[in-house]
Amino acid sequence: MKKTIPIWHIALVIVLVPLVAVVGFLGMIFTSLAGGGKFYTPLVFVMSFGLVILLLLSLVKRIPRKWYLTGFAAFLFLGGASVAVHELRQAYRDSFEVMKAEVDLYAYQPFEPGTQAALLQEPSTLTISNPLPRLDGATALYPLYAAFAQAVYPSKTYPLDESEVLCSTTPMAYQRLLNGEADMIFAGPPSEEQLYEANRRGIELKLTPIGREAFVFFVQADNPVDNVALEDLRDIYAGNITNWQAVGGNRAKIRAFQRPANSGSQTMLEKIMEGRPLMAPPQEDVAVGMGDIIDQTADYRNYPNALGYSFLFYATQMVDSGDIRLLKIDGVAPSRETIASGAYPLSMEWYAITAETDNPNVQPFIEWMLSEQGQRIVEATGYTPIGQTN
Repeated sequence: MKKTIPIWHIALVIVLVPLVAVVGFLGMIFTSLAGGGKFYTPLVFVMSFGLVILLLLSLVKRIPRKWYLTGFAAFLFLGGASVAVHELRQAYRDSFEVMKAEVDLYAYQPFEPGTQAALLQEPSTLTISNPLPRLDGATALYPLYAAFAQAVYPSKTYPLDESEVLCSTTPMAYQRLLNGEADMIFAGPPSEEQLYEANRRGIELKLTPIGREAFVFFVQADNPVDNVALEDLRDIYAGNITNWQAVGGNRAKIRAFQRPANSGSQTMLEKIMEGRPLMAPPQEDVAVGMGDIIDQTADYRNYPNALGYSFLFYATQMVDSGDIRLLKIDGVAPSRETIASGAYPLSMEWYAITAETDNPNVQPFIEWMLSEQGQRIVEATGYTPIGQTN
């Protein structure tokens, strides 16, 4: 007598198949909105589809029950193991701190009680009234030009996002300058893309050096490497050197982090490369509105094999935490002394940048920045002056 499948079994499969499909569909929507689109959403689809197939296979009489149950258990085990491995990898990644080279801009707002913006010890030789030059610039330079404004502008509140002294980061500052929305910005030299845009619009950028700074590379404090040749750095970021052992370190793959395109530090890295193409930077998934996931340049994570870069003003605050160590370049450590002497090979200049502004107060303001008073503010802020300070 042939073995038949019970009616209740068939009815149960008929109910469970659409139920699993609906639950799987809802699970995919939920995981997508929750930011799990790269792992959990495909996993829910595979698990739901697999369960439907397994339920339908339970109706096939030729498959031995033992084999079926073994396959069912193995499928569930693989799903659970995938989740466990994914979460362990995420936990390992998250165990390394994201080192963001940033300053608290609100702490440097001019004229605010307790501001950390540098103060002159005597009245300024220049005071500016209307029309006030509209200032913008790199995040790294906001403490400097906020101190400039505090010395010569009228005393009032200057909100970060809407005033004559705001900070929108290097890419946006250049865009606002070219759009005529800023009279002067403070940043490093423009990227090729920013220069192209200025030339396309027929706008001439005038760059006036106001201070000096060092571009620095850093590693986790426990990394034994303390000195790297500049040419080796170029090879690392071109993808030709991939292991720390090649530069005197442990046998470990180099995680060479980068910064977003057109940022001040990324533009500086591109100049260091002298035309050599950069390898693709590490990426990370970021959830943005309505569950969408985008890939963006990953922030520096302090892995044992990580390599990052920034400006000395930023990196000094990071070094103070004891988690990272600055590298010597060609045997020279970055310091205010080696920047001033030019011994450090990656010294650079910060600029006050204008684009054919008609504000009559801009040029006198720039001349004052280069005066003894202006250069003392550069030094007091934490940068290296280019002129006399006493």
